[in-house]
Amino acid sequence: MASYLQIENISKSYGPKVLFEHIGFNINEGDKIALIAPNGTGKTSLMRILAGKDKSDSGGKIMFLKDIRIAFLEQDYEFDPEKSIFDQIMASSSEYVSHLDQEHLWEYEHRVQKFLTNFNLPDSNQKMKELSGGEIKRVALTQMLASEADFFIMDEPTNHLDIDAIEYLEGFLSRSRCTLLMVTHDRYFLDRVCNTVMEMDRGAIYTYKGNYQNYLEKREERIANYNAETDKVRNILRRELEWMRSTPCARTGKARYRINAFYDLKDRAEQVYSSKQIDLTDMKGQARLGTKIINCKGVSFYYGDKCYLDSFTYNFQRYDKVGIVGRNGVGKSTFLNLMTGNYTPDMVSTPPALLEGTIDRGESLKIGYYRQSGMSFNPEDTVLDVVNDTRLLNRFLFPHNMLNNKIGTLSGGERRRLYLLTILMQEPNFLVLDEPTNDLDIVTLNILEEYLKEFSGSLLIVSHDRHFLDKLVDHLLIFCGDGVIKDFVGSYSEYREYIKEYEAEQKARERAQEQAAKQQRAAEASSPAPVKKVKLSWKEQREMEQLEKDLEELAAEKAELEARLSDGTLPFDKLQEASERIGEIIALTDEKELRWLELSEKA
Repeated sequence: MASYLQIENISKSYGPKVLFEHIGFNINEGDKIALIAPNGTGKTSLMRILAGKDKSDSGGKIMFLKDIRIAFLEQDYEFDPEKSIFDQIMASSSEYVSHLDQEHLWEYEHRVQKFLTNFNLPDSNQKMKELSGGEIKRVALTQMLASEADFFIMDEPTNHLDIDAIEYLEGFLSRSRCTLLMVTHDRYFLDRVCNTVMEMDRGAIYTYKGNYQNYLEKREERIANYNAETDKVRNILRRELEWMRSTPCARTGKARYRINAFYDLKDRAEQVYSSKQIDLTDMKGQARLGTKIINCKGVSFYYGDKCYLDSFTYNFQRYDKVGIVGRNGVGKSTFLNLMTGNYTPDMVSTPPALLEGTIDRGESLKIGYYRQSGMSFNPEDTVLDVVNDTRLLNRFLFPHNMLNNKIGTLSGGERRRLYLLTILMQEPNFLVLDEPTNDLDIVTLNILEEYLKEFSGSLLIVSHDRHFLDKLVDHLLIFCGDGVIKDFVGSYSEYREYIKEYEAEQKARERAQEQAAKQQRAAEASSPAPVKKVKLSWKEQREMEQLEKDLEELAAEKAELEARLSDGTLPFDKLQEASERIGEIIALTDEKELRWLELSEKA
């Protein structure tokens, strides 16, 4: 396999904080690598250096294979809010598009439209300012994937995506022959896409072939071997210490190198490997939870002409662990705001909102609400300004030397961890978590999962992290759109399995019905047609004949358009026109077939 990327001696620091120093590694063609490291250790900084967005402090070498095409997905996608989706993608891809001839430009435009459709963004004329965070992420992914680059560099590609979009991206990347390096906290996504895990730890890079579970096992072996070697060094050090403590007279003729070696041994013996982890053991206390939690009866919510809730009735129970899933934009965060009282009927909004029904909260209810956009820290404040409890901060991996760090200097994951601490400090008995896994590293997620499994209150979680949902919830509310919410008892994986089985049964039923219809038509064709007494008027007979001609012409036009769409020769504007015309033909055909059936029943 060709070497796509070689890294030698690169470093990055921010002020006194060293993120990584003199690291190096190699990536070969076909490698699909997940980069894992704790928050604040420089994963995003490394990605930006590789993508040419930042520079190494120590110089070093970054050597890509000549002529390979590279695409970089940053966590935050820069865009013009006034541009349409399509125009934004073309503008951001100008360096790539400018080298294409007319034929290849059309192919690129066709790929863009295809990815937008697969990401459930069929209207490429929609303005960027109208999109949600998840929709903006799908635009960024479309631009990256449509480039058909040889090497994808992706920083948290699943952040803000709904589960349908994640599963589409997961399937595409797992089938693709591309080479990729990505940072992700999504363990299912990691296992199904990547063939290698690369860990950045204490300024060094460790590479493990295989999946996430294999990485955990091999990492434990590495740490155990390192600590075992430390024990051996300590045994040698004890003997050398005796020698060093011998009388000055005995030392006068001894080799200088042995004295130097003693100090090297002493430094090595002090290096014991111990992974720091968030300590939540003493944070399980919360206010007493009564029998009434949140009771909803006939709750409907409209924002302008869009319905987000339609006659929703549900009583949350003590110790409920409920997950919420659904596409971006169907109202999951709106639902949380309604349940927690962060939206009330007296609030004025444009367009106007309408809330109907009752939401009755228990008197003992104490809500802790972790929101996607809930972090409102002053970047000039220090960590200690936000949480004035050094014991808690230390347990949340904010050691003494970080307490005076300004919030603006923290990584995204560190800010999220601090925000989570401010929520748990309130000792709630009803935890509401809106996408809590975004920006948290995998180690923090594992600890948080264990804490939430033992949490003795109620949980309401919106998350796109399937592993997180599977570990924690025993009940799902499925947001289907247009205010429809379906109830499912079980984990997310059980729900997906149910959906797959249901869809397979539906397809089998449709095939059986189609086969039965074919057999019936064949039987009718082979038997003489019964003589019918005509009950139609002369005008109705002429109308029926015209309908039959119209239906034949519409079928022929539809077949011709479908053939033109599939042969790949239409320019982009004609492609859109053809798609719209097919929609009109289907509607006209339904209308004329219905009228023909009405007339045929009278004949």
